[in-house]
Amino acid sequence: MDELQKMILDYVRREYLEEEDDREIGLDTPLITGGIVDSFSMVSLKRFLERKCEIQIPDAQATPAAFDSVRSIAGLVERIRGPVAV
Repeated sequence: MDELQKMILDYVRREYLEEEDDREIGLDTPLITGGIVDSFSMVSLKRFLERKCEIQIPDAQATPAAFDSVRSIAGLVERIRGPVAV
């Protein structure tokens, strides 16, 4: 798991799971179709990513399919910000 995926996963766990919720969330866990993230939460997640990654996610690309797993969200962010120098 890379740093971007870890950051997204940590955010989702912290913001969208209640303390007593024992569901395990992984890179491919369905977030929207699994009922973890709703449309309002998706907007707050989008804003978090835009601030943290210093990008603009076009509304047309902020689809439920793009935000349905940590892996797909990380892929979207990587496509938008382009290659990162190491």
